[in-house]
Amino acid sequence: MDQDRLDKHIERAKEALSNDKKEVPPFWVSKYKKEAAKNWDIFYKRNTTKFFKDRHWTEREFKELAFVQDQQGPTHCLEIGCGVGNFLFPVLADNPNMFMYACDFSKRAVEMVQGNPQYAEGRCKAFVCDLTQDLLTDNVPENSLDLVSAIFVLSAIPPEKLAFAIQNIFKVLKSGGHVLFRDYGIYDEAQIKFSAQSDKRLQENLYVRQDGTLSYFFSLEDLQSRFEAEGFQTISNEFVYRETKNRKMEMQVDRIFAQAKFVKP
Repeated sequence: MDQDRLDKHIERAKEALSNDKKEVPPFWVSKYKKEAAKNWDIFYKRNTTKFFKDRHWTEREFKELAFVQDQQGPTHCLEIGCGVGNFLFPVLADNPNMFMYACDFSKRAVEMVQGNPQYAEGRCKAFVCDLTQDLLTDNVPENSLDLVSAIFVLSAIPPEKLAFAIQNIFKVLKSGGHVLFRDYGIYDEAQIKFSAQSDKRLQENLYVRQDGTLSYFFSLEDLQSRFEAEGFQTISNEFVYRETKNRKMEMQVDRIFAQAKFVKP
């Protein structure tokens, strides 16, 4: 995305969000937050494995996932918010040195992962976990992981519950272990669309989709402060800008993602 186009997009986004003051009534805010897992379960019941595309771009963005020929011992990674395996199975196929844990708070999604022909007990372990209240250490040894991937997942968690989720991640990583993060950034086109609808804003930067699932948009300062407050150190933290084409509407869409790496000291 060229700088002039980006500047115009952010200017438009700021103007739209400055008028985005009306919030959903408190009763519905509470209801959407409480029913987050239920609504994702319904999502996967409706869409099964057909909604998300396999994520073959992750190794390009995060070199830590790449296969190392003469590596001593396996790399142990946990994918939080694994969905139906669109990240899990491509990584396992590309990296024979990788052992993957995978969790999601949708029981239905985890069952789909476990029922996939590519699922092999010796290379991966999938389990149901609500990061905001269940302990990861019930399924993953404490201080044992080299990597945790958080790809478009923490945005589905109410902001006030993120501290517990990040503490949860901290406990299973070994010293020197990394969190690989990518998620929605503020001023993303999706946020602008939400801001134009009077019944989508739950609180600042937090919105609800038509199906009841949540979407939070991170600023870089917000993201960094949340991880550092729980003991992580920041390696990198930046916005990634992408122009994508909406074929149905025949228009270019400006996407803004927050991408970061954090390390456990």
